[in-house]
Amino acid sequence: MSDDGRVNGYAPIRDYAVIGDGRTAALVARDGSIDWLCLPNVDSPSVFGRLLDAEQGGAFTLAPEEPFAVERRYAEGTNVLETTFRTASGVARVTDALAVADRTWLSPLRELVRRVEGLAGRVAFAWRVEPRFGYAGGKTRIERRAGRPVALSGREAVALGAWGAGEVEVDRGGFGGRFELAAGETALLDLDAASRQPLVLGARDDTERRLARTVQFWRDWSARVAYDGPWKGEIVRSALALKLLVFTPSGAIVAAPTTSLPEWIGGERNWDYRYTWIRDAAYTVTTLLQLGFESEAEAFLWWLGHATAQSRPELKVLYRVDGDLHTGEEELELAGYRGSRPVRVGNGAAAQTQLDVYGAWFESIWLYAQHCGELRAASRRDVGSIADWVCEHWRERDAGIWEVRSAPAHFVQSKAMCWVALDRACKLADRGLVPDRRRRWRAEADAIRAFVDAEGWDDERGTYVRATSLRELDASLLTLALFEYSRSDDARLVATVDAVRRELAEGPLVCRYRGEDGLDGNEGFFLPCSFWLVGALAKTGRVDEAAALMGDLVSLANDVGLYSEEMAADGTFLGNFPQALVHLALVTAAVALERADAGR
Repeated sequence: MSDDGRVNGYAPIRDYAVIGDGRTAALVARDGSIDWLCLPNVDSPSVFGRLLDAEQGGAFTLAPEEPFAVERRYAEGTNVLETTFRTASGVARVTDALAVADRTWLSPLRELVRRVEGLAGRVAFAWRVEPRFGYAGGKTRIERRAGRPVALSGREAVALGAWGAGEVEVDRGGFGGRFELAAGETALLDLDAASRQPLVLGARDDTERRLARTVQFWRDWSARVAYDGPWKGEIVRSALALKLLVFTPSGAIVAAPTTSLPEWIGGERNWDYRYTWIRDAAYTVTTLLQLGFESEAEAFLWWLGHATAQSRPELKVLYRVDGDLHTGEEELELAGYRGSRPVRVGNGAAAQTQLDVYGAWFESIWLYAQHCGELRAASRRDVGSIADWVCEHWRERDAGIWEVRSAPAHFVQSKAMCWVALDRACKLADRGLVPDRRRRWRAEADAIRAFVDAEGWDDERGTYVRATSLRELDASLLTLALFEYSRSDDARLVATVDAVRRELAEGPLVCRYRGEDGLDGNEGFFLPCSFWLVGALAKTGRVDEAAALMGDLVSLANDVGLYSEEMAADGTFLGNFPQALVHLALVTAAVALERADAGR
């Protein structure tokens, strides 16, 4: 094998690409190893979990037997990955995809297709499948059925179809083999998974057909992106990444398809992101509308209405992809990515109050109304009741946008987003789209602004601050510009944007804050904040500065155009990967920059 950059068996996070089928997702390393796959759904236990335990987690490896160099890309306009291996004896390409379902997204079957094609010379490959069900905690039984290897654990099963991939060897730990391809020859590995039902394995031609259909599905979808500005390639890739993170049966979007990738190597800031945050979902609606996907935006709003029904008028922080509120946090007995523990499943932030989500939710409703001109009758009643809830609760302390695990506080960004919520409620009432309680809503919005200006402003610093009790900066204050809390030329807003850049940024990277948050250890720079800074600079008239920063940031993506949640100063990816909020922020920044440039 080549020197693949792994440290004690762990690949750099930057070295992963992601594939998905609208129900789950897999992470594929540069060396051809699939190190993460949860089945049957994105929030199910892992079957391949080498990402979080290099020794015990399980993986699906596939690579040349001799040293190799690697080039990767997604097939144009798709989430189908192409990895080209170059060895001294030849060149071959591996195409990886999770096949989209034949007729319905509700199909219980999942299908991972790996197609290998010889391009030049001859290349010898070795491959091995080592399933480890239940986050490597389940008992796995390996056997043959109808001549094909099958791994079973309880009522979960995966089975392999192999064509042109050599003789399949089976042992107690898994199954694998080796084969050699000349130019023009192909091999096909098809891993089928079933949950609580018998496996039905197809023929090679069926698998090839589903792979071709999957490529066409993604191309048809990405061709609809309504953006033709200077960042077209980055916008399309971000849109595809976001679509891949949608759990299509319900319409929910997960923050990331992974859990417990550390915000600092060896640290404790390891969280499960395989859930839908209301904030992210609302931002997604906004992004889809910006890109021309009105039907998808409506589907998200339908999901938001369904998921929040059991708690309205209060909005919970996060939900499972099926809308369930039960996301209790527990720790697993896994080694952790490069020793970063604990490894968590579930997320305790579900019990927090985060008031900023109301502003994001109302902004998405307002933008949808602007694009589509109407709201359903039930939605109109809900909007009014949620606005009333904001009026009654905005004075409370909360955990803030960063869901800190220290004591609740009066976070300034949370208060400002409550103002956004009530301002948008008033605008909806202006159009006759919601019950008219503008007098109350506007009075409370004015009270929020008075509070923020009096308690959230520090005369000595000359900036807004993180919280009334924390007289320090917070990059979330950049969202005041993005959500037009103040006029673009407002001196306080401009001063705060400048201070964030001066005190929290190092080059193009921006950290969230530098104060206490109830946790030990460090974290990296938070990439959404960097893209928020682009948008804030554009909104406040510094278009050339914003464009230069945007250029720096797009160069920081990995080789297939994806970002993790955070980044170290040396470019090391940190945190869960790929993260929806980063790609949402990229799209928002590009659109804001294009509009600001057109308005000069």
